[in-house]
Amino acid sequence: MFLADAASIPTLTLILLGLALLLALGFEFVNGFHDTANAVATVIYTHTLPAVPAVIWSGFFNFLGVLTSTGAVAFSIVNLLPAELVIHVGSAAGFAMVFSLLVSAIVWNLGTWYFGLPASSSHTLIGSIIGVGVANALMSESHQWASGVNWAKAKDIGLALLISPVIGFCVAALLLITMKILIRNPKLYSTPDANHPPPGWIRALLMFTCTGVSFAHGSNDGQKGMGLIMLILVGILPASYALKQDSSTTELENLRREMRNMVVYCQSHSQGADTAAIGNDPSKVVTTFLRGSNSTSPELFASIGMLASEASSMIGNISSISDIPQKQRGHLRTDLYLLSTVMTKMAKNHQLDSPQAEKAAKSTATSINGVTNFIPLWVKAAVALALGLGTMIGWKRIVVTVGEKIGKTHMTYGQGAAAELVAMMTIGIADKFGLPVSTTHVLSSGVAGTMAANGSGLQMATVRNILMAWVLTLPVCVFLGAALFSLGLNLIVRLGIH
Repeated sequence: MFLADAASIPTLTLILLGLALLLALGFEFVNGFHDTANAVATVIYTHTLPAVPAVIWSGFFNFLGVLTSTGAVAFSIVNLLPAELVIHVGSAAGFAMVFSLLVSAIVWNLGTWYFGLPASSSHTLIGSIIGVGVANALMSESHQWASGVNWAKAKDIGLALLISPVIGFCVAALLLITMKILIRNPKLYSTPDANHPPPGWIRALLMFTCTGVSFAHGSNDGQKGMGLIMLILVGILPASYALKQDSSTTELENLRREMRNMVVYCQSHSQGADTAAIGNDPSKVVTTFLRGSNSTSPELFASIGMLASEASSMIGNISSISDIPQKQRGHLRTDLYLLSTVMTKMAKNHQLDSPQAEKAAKSTATSINGVTNFIPLWVKAAVALALGLGTMIGWKRIVVTVGEKIGKTHMTYGQGAAAELVAMMTIGIADKFGLPVSTTHVLSSGVAGTMAANGSGLQMATVRNILMAWVLTLPVCVFLGAALFSLGLNLIVRLGIH
């Protein structure tokens, strides 16, 4: 099926597809040595493991973390993008979006890595997404920059990115203080002996926390690349990747029922709709609403009903996704994506007429996501390999910063364990709720918290540089994303992609 799908794609588009996939894997490779270095800093600087075995160990558990991830973070990232770009990712604007996102993220990550600054890959990617969204909105007919980003989703993700370092600092500090009260073994809080490994139980604790952070990092950060890869594949090869091929009969039946219910609900709320304003493309009314409108209208409900009716017709009485003609799958995916997104927004903003309607809208989005939000095993494996290999290469610059330049004294066993335990738990919880957080900021702030709690003092020059990188990442990447999107769109149009 993949070959049949690819056979109908122009050669230039396939070349751009290959480049986009390589860039997405390149982003995860850089992410590996940029972010995962934080996971091994504590075991290296407490002499729990030599550097080479430590990064191999961390790389392996990053690999496992990616393979076992749920995909929730992946689609959370995708949902930040403007709906019109998501549904037309195979167009010139779609390719420009993907290339600008990835290039700007890689450039900033490599720059901060070169200077040994623990900056956030999550901030980098999200800043690039906002830049693309704003540039796309400015170049649209409305020229309203604020309509180019899903700001509600951006707010949720932004809060997670802002709060997680504070949690890392405070909780790691409290945990170290608690450990000192409950565990009175002085070796846990003494400077590690460079000539001898730590006692067995301390070594086991530090190995556990390093493993946990590596696994959690793979599970959370690996999904960012997976989300972009799936976006590319759905747009270019819809017959193979638009819908989950192994969707169960139960999932398909639930989807049929939700589409029928949505049609009935929208019919009762679209009285007096101006059909001329809708025309032959109801998706335009829906995408206009998604760009930032806070009010509903009969035309909006009529458009949603038309999309649901169309989707219901294409689903029919099929028992398998393979029963849907290949040429219809991309179109069905577009309808379902818009329906899921608009239902989620209306339910969250209380734009429906009752709590029951909001509950039904959430149920509809869940049923749709069960058929559209999936990640093939080969995509997970490719991202896992890129992230794992990246972990084993280029790690030293960030490790030196975390291990030597945050505190004024050498990191103790207890400090390393406390910082990593908090990072592991914070990232794991965020992953469960589908929120991308920064491994870099959580762990480095955790190390700073333990240094403060221990009275070790902080190297303010390093802290200042880390904070500066934290503050600058978003605005710089917003600018890079917007500039590269504008340039890339012009270039791709010139190459003949429309």
